[in-house]
Amino acid sequence: MVTVKAIYYPKRMTEGAGVNVQRILGFETRYECDPFLLLDYFGSNSEAEFMAGFPDHPHRGIETITYMLKGEVKHTDSTGGSGTIGAGEVQWMTAGSGIIHGEMPTGENGIMYGIQLWLNLPQEYKMVKPLYRELKREDIPVVETTASQVKIISGKYRKRDGGLQGLYKPVDIFDIKLWPNSAFDEVITPEFWNYKYFLFIYEGEFTVAHDLKPIKAPCGVALSQGSIIQIRAGESGAKFLFFGAEPNSEPIAWQGPIVMNTDSEIQKALEELSNGTFLK
Repeated sequence: MVTVKAIYYPKRMTEGAGVNVQRILGFETRYECDPFLLLDYFGSNSEAEFMAGFPDHPHRGIETITYMLKGEVKHTDSTGGSGTIGAGEVQWMTAGSGIIHGEMPTGENGIMYGIQLWLNLPQEYKMVKPLYRELKREDIPVVETTASQVKIISGKYRKRDGGLQGLYKPVDIFDIKLWPNSAFDEVITPEFWNYKYFLFIYEGEFTVAHDLKPIKAPCGVALSQGSIIQIRAGESGAKFLFFGAEPNSEPIAWQGPIVMNTDSEIQKALEELSNGTFLK
């Protein structure tokens, strides 16, 4: 039975030009959560706390996966990629060898919330060509049961493929809604036993396995290895992201928006940013 390995409580901060962010995973958790580097729950009920957005900034060596819960975010980047996603939609950007992008949010009745996950690219794919992809609401497969609704963003669930797949790093990403007092009860098959699995609960509360202490939103949870997952919602139900992937098990050199394998690679990226040769 899979159990709770660690709980990650949010740390409040501002990012971009002043966007309210609750950081769940970050620099301190980079090895224990490998290949997931960062998980931010961003947004606010006040437009003043998100309107300035995330103006143009660089990335290299990672993928950013943005999932909107409320409001919209518009993406533009140095490759010419652009698009706007709303609630229940996804932006998947492969930074690869280097990209400069901006993300500008707008609220729905003054409210905006989203989740951004950083996925670390394996060393052999750090310098691939940048790419921007979108996943619209109607293109996300949904599996509904008497207990739950599972939106399959990436990976595979009950023989259904997700709307997008990781081109360089296979990853499971599901958005799961549990009805009140119902359970997500699944078996992890042997081909996924090497995966590390995590949860991010953004609404309601749940318990994991036989632990009776409820975990309340917003909160991140690392799961132990095992073959059976059982997550039970509280009286108000629960909404959470379920995500997992096989660790890269490589050195991580990380400075700001650049994530490579060595300090010299970081220094090279910073020099290229300074002399104008960052974009390939």
